[in-house]
Amino acid sequence: MTAVTFMRRSGSPRRFALSRSTQGVTSTTRGDVPPLSPRMQLVRACLVLLFALTATLLLQLMFVSSLQSRAGQRQAFTSFRAELANGTAPIGPTTEAGRVLALGTPVAFIEIPSIGLRQVVGEGTAASELLHGPGHRRDTPLPGQVGTSVVFGRRAAFGGPFSRIAELTKGAEIKVTTGQGADFTFRVIAVRRDGDPAPAAAARGTSRLTLVTAAGRAFFPEGVLRVDADLEAQAVVGPARLISASGLPAPERLMAGDTRTLWALALWLQALIALSIGAVWAWHRWGRVQTWIVFLPALLLVGLCVSGEAARLLPNLL
Repeated sequence: MTAVTFMRRSGSPRRFALSRSTQGVTSTTRGDVPPLSPRMQLVRACLVLLFALTATLLLQLMFVSSLQSRAGQRQAFTSFRAELANGTAPIGPTTEAGRVLALGTPVAFIEIPSIGLRQVVGEGTAASELLHGPGHRRDTPLPGQVGTSVVFGRRAAFGGPFSRIAELTKGAEIKVTTGQGADFTFRVIAVRRDGDPAPAAAARGTSRLTLVTAAGRAFFPEGVLRVDADLEAQAVVGPARLISASGLPAPERLMAGDTRTLWALALWLQALIALSIGAVWAWHRWGRVQTWIVFLPALLLVGLCVSGEAARLLPNLL
């Protein structure tokens, strides 16, 4: 208790007692923030990290991935069109110089008028290759060549190029352009899900195209959806494949993730953790407004980088 003396008009003093709690109002009104305990600082850092990861992953899958896919498709279309004009588009697993095609190399252009699909198909079916559009399974021939060609495409993320192939009906037209100088026209013979009977095997010397994506709702796969289509005209003979079905790498198989760039994900996660800790420190030292102004852009940017790497771990048909 603290005594304070006041003088009345009569001149005799009157004493009042102020409690220490009243004195504390002064420090509180100055805006001083009591220090957080180490445990609470850790909890707040974890919450900031969780917020950044959740927000940026949703932003990545719902919006940014579509922009990335469109940009990748524009670049692939420009490159493939130039190669077709120059007669240098690949017709097999190797280049004219005999080198194995790089993953992601454009090998075909597919068009399905009934659902408005127009996409460049790249080589490879790992999640990293399907970030920019459909991918050709490397253990199968190219579309139009003798045998069954398989093309993977995403159901929802990164533009969802195969989001509507379940709407195809028997007899629907699928056009494919490759480097063999011809436009191949296929007709759908079956749309099937896991457990549905497969169509009869393609006749010897003919060409079949199978489009593959995830079944079920967007971002909630419930198995695999396949669309089978047979070539109307005569199939062409292509070079032998370099990879067999048994030798196909695990990341290029159905519903597989791609762990080849885990090192990059680890580095970006470290950066995000460091930013989260810095944001908690700034929140305590600077205040919430200054902290959000300084750290929010950085958290979103690094969070998007983390989410982009994390998306490679998701199933390649998602």
